[in-house]
Formats: sequence, structure tokens, C-alpha cells
Amino acid sequence: MNLNDLGPLMVRRQDGRLSFDRFRADPALAAVEWPDDVLQDFLFEHGDHGPFVDDYGHLDLSAVTWTLETIPAPDFHTMPTGESEAGLIEHFAQNPVYWASVKGPEVARHWEDHGTWRRAPLLIDRRLLNPSDSGLQVLEGRTRVGVLRGRLREQLHVAPEHQAWVGRQALLVDTKSSDTSMP
Repeated sequence: MNLNDLGPLMVRRQDGRLSFDRFRADPALAAVEWPDDVLQDFLFEHGDHGPFVDDYGHLDLSAVTWTLETIPAPDFHTMPTGESEAGLIEHFAQNPVYWASVKGPEVARHWEDHGTWRRAPLLIDRRLLNPSDSGLQVLEGRTRVGVLRGRLREQLHVAPEHQAWVGRQALLVDTKSSDTSMP
């Protein structure tokens, strides 16, 4: 299953007929067992956004598993985003205080107090992409990563590590190999 397979679901979401709870419960998503934060940021909010579909439309959604991981701040310094929105992270990094503030006073205050974001961005293992590569890529959360880069560059308070949802190839379990009996 990929983003194009979810077209009818996306149309219903665009029409405003689906709350996130109803979206999440739709049978079309039965093969996708993702955390709510990932499902909301990836599919509900961006699943039909043109540049997003251009970059990630080929992904087999049911073959991606998500874990909340701790990532060192320097790892975000050169992390790319999708080709369709290349340069967007650096755009946000040019004025990190402004971009944090437009998200609301609580977001700006959280950056000042904690040196990190309030909601974990989504990163994807680049081995899942076409063309494949190594490392991680910012899938969703370009503003957050831009603010982080800008704050680092301007020597503002930044935590040494940050939480992020990371999508990786789902591991297949071989049920035949779990049999330890001898013939």
C-alpha cells in the first residue's frame, strides 16, 4: 500500500467529513500499524500534499515501522529533506526565533526553556527511498529541524539530544525458524 492507494480516504478527509479518529479507524489503514503522532503528521495532514507525494508516494507504507528515538543535535545539521522541498529547512534556519514564534508562544517558550521541540518530527531511513541512500531524512518537521539548525548556528540554547519518530524497514518474522525441536 502506498499514498496513491489512499486517494479515496484523502478525498473524504479534504471534504472535512473525517475527524482524525475516524480517519485512523478507516479500514483502508488496517495494514498500517503506526503511532497516532506519525499517522496524523504523515498521512492525515500531508498524505495528499503534492511535493510530499512526489517524494514519498512510492513507499510501501505497510513495510515501515516507527520508533521514537533519541537523536544527537549535530546529526540534524546536514540531514536532508525530500527533493521536492529541498532548501526549505535552511529557509527556516535563517530566522529560528521568528519561525518558532509563529507556531505559538508556547512553542517559542518551549525552545527557550528546553532547547527542543514540543512534538517529535518524522525522520525516515534513506534506505527506504528511491534512490536509496544511507542516513536519515526529514520527512515531516522541516520547520522544527530548521529552527534547531538556526538556533545551533546562532548559539542559542539547544538540547544535546532530541526525540524523533524514525521510520525504518519493518522486520519480517520467520515463524518457521522459531521451531527449535530436533527431527
